[in-house]
Amino acid sequence: MEPNPIRILIADDHAIFRDGLRRLLATQEDFQVVAEASDGKEAIALATDLKPDVLLLDLAMPRVPGMEVLRELARQELPLRTILLTAAIQPFAVTTALQLGARGIVLKASPPELLLKSIRSVCEGQFWVGSEPVSAWARSGQPSGGGFGLTSREVEIIAAIKEGNSNREIASKLAISEETVKRHLSNIYGKLGVSSRLELAVLASEQRLGAE
Repeated sequence: MEPNPIRILIADDHAIFRDGLRRLLATQEDFQVVAEASDGKEAIALATDLKPDVLLLDLAMPRVPGMEVLRELARQELPLRTILLTAAIQPFAVTTALQLGARGIVLKASPPELLLKSIRSVCEGQFWVGSEPVSAWARSGQPSGGGFGLTSREVEIIAAIKEGNSNREIASKLAISEETVKRHLSNIYGKLGVSSRLELAVLASEQRLGAE
């Protein structure tokens, strides 16, 4: 029996961008675009009515801004995973979006393959912050554990998290068990004062943590 496709709602005020996204997603057998919204108010209405698995939401939406869309969807406690599409990463905005339930951040300049991977990742319960520009930003300083007392292994794991790797992928890459990865993550969360992969990835980029 074929698994149900991932149902996706696209919300962006530019018709050309929506069309490009729809065409990209149509190339994937496990994706189904259920609707498109051209403003924030329409995005809320369609998300409430259709209850998609994933909402691809532009932050700069007319009528109701993307952040207010997130706030309303959080109030309704809809069981969807929102990935924010933005032209630039602003740490304060990302933190606010995280608090409102966003599951991922993808820059619009990112390669198409990155967006496809981010959708599948959030549907598997992961958080996602990643793109070439964000990685370059994080690389602009020296690889370091900063003043947080991170071990070299913890720094390696942070770098893998920033790349969007799952616990299984990290375990394979570093030749350790998934349980060991989870143990390291628990220690990292405690040292950095974060509680999720998304918070970790954002803080790691801001503080230039993680070996490259």
